[in-house]
Amino acid sequence: MSDPRDAQMMARTSDGRLVRRPLSPHLQIYRPQISSVVSISHRLTGIALGAGTLLLTWWLVAAASGEAAFADVQAFIGSPFGILILFGWTFALYFHLANGIRHLGWDAGFGFELPTMHRTGLAVVIAAGALTLLTWIVGLVMW
Repeated sequence: MSDPRDAQMMARTSDGRLVRRPLSPHLQIYRPQISSVVSISHRLTGIALGAGTLLLTWWLVAAASGEAAFADVQAFIGSPFGILILFGWTFALYFHLANGIRHLGWDAGFGFELPTMHRTGLAVVIAAGALTLLTWIVGLVMW
């Protein structure tokens, strides 16, 4: 009895010969690279920014609704969990911004060489972390 996946692995070359195609690498074999991690993270930070915008909307609606509603939202945002959410949202904002600038360079035709892609991917992560920490340090000092 043959394995039904064998049919998916069979293909024909341009001259009609039958060949076996390789299977895609499994997640246990695949090693993440900076470019794929940054690409996936860009999508995830976009989702996080959307969720953070809902938090901002809740805060604005509460501010317009009155003191009691605003106090409830402020209590949530001021809680350790709320501060963690704000910290993550700040990182997501800077990461998405820095990677968006990287994409603008690609749109202009720059940075496609593999070493440059690795350097700019690492630069995105470092810039997002540094800007997040700087923002929070300045914000806490000013508060």
